[in-house]
Amino acid sequence: MRSLFLLAGLAVASPAFANTTPATAVAIGDLQYGSSATIRGVVDQITDEDEFRLRDESGSVLVYIGPGIVPFNTGEEITISGIVDRDFGRLEVYAREATRADGSLVTFDHRYD
Repeated sequence: MRSLFLLAGLAVASPAFANTTPATAVAIGDLQYGSSATIRGVVDQITDEDEFRLRDESGSVLVYIGPGIVPFNTGEEITISGIVDRDFGRLEVYAREATRADGSLVTFDHRYD
């Protein structure tokens, strides 16, 4: 299913903002543009106040949580659910929610839904 954005009377399909939730986690190296995904890994680096790099054994990806401040620490193991987009040609995950190792849930307020 694809979301539609209306602009000046034109409907534009946007696969990056599909409204589907995956059932199981995928490897970061297997992420596909335009899909919803759940990934697990370790916070490798905080790159900005609202973005960090998540790493698993298959690679790493930038995760955007904005607007807001990254609530995780480097080295923390988390599971992220979100949508996969491109930022300057590289894949980036727009996080909708995260689950910490202790099971606590963190949700993110996005304006791009």
